[in-house]
Amino acid sequence: MTDWHIEGEWFKNCNCDPGCPCDFNQRPTKGFCAGMVAMRITKGHFGDVDLAGVKWGGVVRWPGALHEGNGELVPFVDSNTTKEQRNAIFELASGQHGDTFFQVVSYICPTVHEPVVAPVEFEFDLENRSGRVRVEGLLESDVETLRGIEPPDPYRILVRIPGGMEYTGPNNEAETALAKRLRTQGAVEFEVENGHSSMALVHHGSDVDTATFEPTVVERAFG
Repeated sequence: MTDWHIEGEWFKNCNCDPGCPCDFNQRPTKGFCAGMVAMRITKGHFGDVDLAGVKWGGVVRWPGALHEGNGELVPFVDSNTTKEQRNAIFELASGQHGDTFFQVVSYICPTVHEPVVAPVEFEFDLENRSGRVRVEGLLESDVETLRGIEPPDPYRILVRIPGGMEYTGPNNEAETALAKRLRTQGAVEFEVENGHSSMALVHHGSDVDTATFEPTVVERAFG
């Protein structure tokens, strides 16, 4: 295993209604999952390879709930990277070098399509819960804040998962936002309007531990 660590800005946008049930260990809104994740690394390394500034992620789809597996993935990485950086991203994302999140994703997503190396545009405003991701020839996604019903003022919801494996930044939390538009093309194609978006600061790596939980068994007496 190679020693690695990355920190940065994280999007998870999908076809669920805002407040993705997957965060609550429930079935996806529409019974299946189609979405993307994207990250801009602010600080990081894989062995001796510096990863600061790298933009990367993947387009994903599962036929049912994530834990049922059989997912497929199209990895992508910004073309403004070196060969060493690209290889490092594909290695760390494989789950073979530690980190619970990537180990789980690799297990439930066995079909990995040819990676896309293309220009990536990445805008991320956590305070205002807005941003955008563009991957040339693959992905377009626009995110904006949730809003109240009347008046439509900005509306804020935080999801906190203590010890969780995805939202590993401050307070283990993510801002909930609206994926106003999510369109993909290529090996995994779909289009979503007004879907879910999570925005978070995260860190991952071979040195990152996440909590493990023992199930609580409740005995009930009937009669």
